[in-house]
Amino acid sequence: MTDIYLTNSLTRKKEKFESITPNKVGMYTCGFTVYDYAHIGHGRKYTYDDVLKRLLKFNGYEVKHVQNVTDVGHLVSDGDEGIDKLEKGSSKYGKDPFEVARFFEKDFYDSMDKLNIIRADVICRATEHIPEQIQLIETLVAKGFAYDTPEAVYFDTSKFEGYGEMFGQKLADKRTERDVVTGEHKKNQIDFALWVKRVGIHKDHIMHWESPWGDGFPGWHVECSAMSMKYLGEQFDIHTGGEDHLAVHHPNEIAQSEAATGKHPFVNYWLHYAFLLVDGRKMSKSLENFYTIEDVEKKGFEPLALRYLYLTAHYRDPLNFTWESLQAAQNGLNNLRQLVLASKTQTDRTVLSAEKEKKVHDYSERFTTAINDDLNTSAALAVLWEALKSNIPSEDKYDLAISFDEVLGLKLGEITNYQLPITNGELPEEVQNVLKEREEARKNKDFAKSDELRQKIQDLGYEILDTSNGQQVRKI
Repeated sequence: MTDIYLTNSLTRKKEKFESITPNKVGMYTCGFTVYDYAHIGHGRKYTYDDVLKRLLKFNGYEVKHVQNVTDVGHLVSDGDEGIDKLEKGSSKYGKDPFEVARFFEKDFYDSMDKLNIIRADVICRATEHIPEQIQLIETLVAKGFAYDTPEAVYFDTSKFEGYGEMFGQKLADKRTERDVVTGEHKKNQIDFALWVKRVGIHKDHIMHWESPWGDGFPGWHVECSAMSMKYLGEQFDIHTGGEDHLAVHHPNEIAQSEAATGKHPFVNYWLHYAFLLVDGRKMSKSLENFYTIEDVEKKGFEPLALRYLYLTAHYRDPLNFTWESLQAAQNGLNNLRQLVLASKTQTDRTVLSAEKEKKVHDYSERFTTAINDDLNTSAALAVLWEALKSNIPSEDKYDLAISFDEVLGLKLGEITNYQLPITNGELPEEVQNVLKEREEARKNKDFAKSDELRQKIQDLGYEILDTSNGQQVRKI
């Protein structure tokens, strides 16, 4: 088995993956804040979560995947500033925040289904885990890591060694990022809220619960710690999120979790995904420069073409979205399907020569090596293309494509009646002569000669697909 390597955001190094429990992986992926429509920037993040999970399973691991639904407590800023995003959604759409949460939760998962993203084993709503969050806060207060004030219960960041240096940050930078106007009773400017009371701008907060510190609601950060530890234990293998979580949310998760349990590390591997950009800027709801899966479909594109586009770039590199790039991805996906279907409809069954058997093995090894190297999806796609255009037998091309697609998730195994837009048309006389010669070689089962002539046609700028309807040719 090829080793898996992942870039750990916490150490800022590419590390060999080793699970806490042999052959089993606990994985927590930060979920969606359900106050508005999901956009295709979210789709990129969750597609890579999906590829990671598929990759682990491809390598023989049993994966327990937990994903939260943030349906309370996420304020407009990632710190402690502004109103709850669910309250914002409630005001925008004129509906009860619980109704808003359920509506956009369904919209999110419907959208992710269209991207062929496998749902998590455990999907946990913050509003359904209030007791667990209160218990965690009580532990932090009892251990001296949290303190009560008139407006909120805060985590005391000065009590947690190294808080301001996680993920390569500097404490001075965190102070700048967290220079908020609320929290007048904080001991330290960068302390964060664990429980927010119904006072001040939150006095009319609709979603609220009783607690030892008064009526209120949980802070966003404590939700993920409480729920991840409930379902995966006090220490687990992998935690993912967008790169926007590096500054505040994930440092807060680590601090409160390790302070409460006394165990280090809380998580062994942290993965963060770069933004999907539009016109060079982050795609986000706050900037109102986003597109939804529905927008993609209205333009005549398939959501799977969007997934293909995501896979052409590394997860740690920003990807700039344009409709032209999506068109190129749709074309690429269509061409890929043509090759897969052509290999599936091949009528000849051949015995592998030693040379071709080695090629099949090498393609499999190269794909695994590429995808295991920090989810290098673009390199893995390149191996798939090369295998499908090679001279190995068609049945082996198809088998490789279906195997690789266990990770890529492009539904290549579901192609049953995809029409091949290929015709021989008016071919140059030289190409037609080679085609006739190759057809004769195939009839005589002279596969070495057939492969030689295939390469000759390719050198002339054409590509052969062997189908149940005979040789089909197209210009490369």
